[in-house]
Amino acid sequence: MKSLPNYLQAQRKRLALSQEEVGFLLGLNGMNKGNKVCRDETFAREPSLLDALAYGVIYGRPVSELFAGLHHQAQQRVAERAKVLSFRKMRKTEPRRKQAIIQLAESASVNPNNP
Repeated sequence: MKSLPNYLQAQRKRLALSQEEVGFLLGLNGMNKGNKVCRDETFAREPSLLDALAYGVIYGRPVSELFAGLHHQAQQRVAERAKVLSFRKMRKTEPRRKQAIIQLAESASVNPNNP
């Protein structure tokens, strides 16, 4: 799996929590709670949506900030598909729908994190 930036480890260290403690807060059971947190931090696996939301609660940061790499990737993909959709649908589209598609298509170019 391609490694995308996340800020889980930095946020955990900011709060001086151990991986085991974060694992407990996530509701993990067993002796190796920290192993899953380690895999999430190093992106050896993508956390579930529920775990991602829990990380947001634990660290007090938006999920889009904690998983900036995945957020950027999702934004790029949606923008690319919105461009295709705009070419397919623009002639017979109601104004609100047309505006929503245009905004999605342009979202990657106005993102300050866009390389």
